[in-house]
Amino acid sequence: MTISTTVLLDGTATARTIRAELTAQVKVLKERGIVPHLAAVLIGADPASETYVSMKAKSCKWVGMGSSVHRLPADATQTQAEELVERLNADPVVSGILVQHPVPKHLHEPAILDKVSVGKDVDGISRMSLGGLINGEPAFPSCTPAGIIELLDRYAIPIEGKTAVVVGRSIILGKPVAMMLLNRNATVTICHSRTPNLGEVTRQADILVAAVGRAELIKGDMIKPGAVVIDAGYNRVEGRSGDVGDVEFESASRVASHITPVPGGVGPMTIAILLRNTVQAAERVG
Repeated sequence: MTISTTVLLDGTATARTIRAELTAQVKVLKERGIVPHLAAVLIGADPASETYVSMKAKSCKWVGMGSSVHRLPADATQTQAEELVERLNADPVVSGILVQHPVPKHLHEPAILDKVSVGKDVDGISRMSLGGLINGEPAFPSCTPAGIIELLDRYAIPIEGKTAVVVGRSIILGKPVAMMLLNRNATVTICHSRTPNLGEVTRQADILVAAVGRAELIKGDMIKPGAVVIDAGYNRVEGRSGDVGDVEFESASRVASHITPVPGGVGPMTIAILLRNTVQAAERVG
């Protein structure tokens, strides 16, 4: 079966709309003397991390927020990293804290993330914040999974009562998006790269989220006709320019009712949710 009217889930345009909404909210907050401020912690000089932090700072500027980057050398100690986070926790100017992933391998990243206070964990990936997602306690949602849910909502795609399959089990994407879908009353199955007969499972999905980090693992014949396909993968493939998703777009787009592009789908939504979480953090304190 071929779907002739496949809808492209445009994360770039949707993120632009969210930024416009946030710009208006930030203006109101500033009138009350509240300026949302995102502080990024960058350890080492990873070029990709530098790029991501620069993009986030630019996005903050677009909506009228403040931002700052707090750098530590690649040989920084665990104590230095944790003490920096503690200082940012205590800084009344800082609304939200982002510890840029990945940190150097000699550091224990979960322990650094756990130093971020829940009220400032706008990236939503500390163990406390992820635990809040499970037990229903207030915490900021992990940005990429929340961006996926937001994209579904903005396109009025129903979640309740649907069968959802998540391919991927990472702590920052696969597991939290599965929990968010479950919290919205979907019936959720989590798969991964070692799931036998993967296609048999993915073909059951009304909503299929690919977040396993394997280029074009999901082919069109692994997708239920009319399914909504969310490709959260970003992979570099030798000999090809640009990023490649976890879904083979050409074959999948002939079967799916809705699909995200790579790039321009999930990625822009991640930053939009980060900004929104930071604005909400400032609003709660103010």
